[in-house]
Amino acid sequence: MHTTLFESLMLVCFGVSWPVSIAKALRTRFVRGKSPVFLAIVIAGYACGVTHKILNPDAATGRVQPVIWLYALNLAMVAVDLALYLRFRHNPERVC
Repeated sequence: MHTTLFESLMLVCFGVSWPVSIAKALRTRFVRGKSPVFLAIVIAGYACGVTHKILNPDAATGRVQPVIWLYALNLAMVAVDLALYLRFRHNPERVC
């Protein structure tokens, strides 16, 4: 119980940053400072978390733990951020 609670809180805390990053990329159409390698590593990490939850269901119920949705949501957001990086990587920075 406590493990799932703290795991969920960790994923929520990590997950808060991705919408901010996505919104900034969409607003500015500029992505300097982002690392596609870092984003790919984070995606791989979340994919490993999803895989772990599928391969190791809850011992009491035999079902996949609901926290898997947080892993999947974070994975999806990082994938969107990586896609935006790939889309906007050649855009020049706008000077106001």
